Amino acid sequence: MAGAHMEVKNVAHLARLQLSSEEEEKLGRQLDQILNYIEKLNEVDVSDVEPTAHAFPLTNVTRADEVRPSLAHEEAMKNAPAQANGLFMVPKIVE
Repeated sequence: MAGAHMEVKNVAHLARLQLSSEEEEKLGRQLDQILNYIEKLNEVDVSDVEPTAHAFPLTNVTRADEVRPSLAHEEAMKNAPAQANGLFMVPKIVE
């Protein structure tokens, strides 16, 4: 656990964090548990497992992209707060 404790001190120093000795001890124990779990995961034989981006297959849940009638221009412009020459007017933003 001394290794994990030193690692916590090093990371805290790099992150400019000031940790109490109790916090260092607690985080050191947690880091040690994480590293032990990673060691267990490294023991698993995954040679027959195909690499994937997701654990479960994903399907697109959106509707098919198909041509449909659109809103009439007059209907779209009906609620425009400001318009000119058949176009929406928006505030000018210049940085």
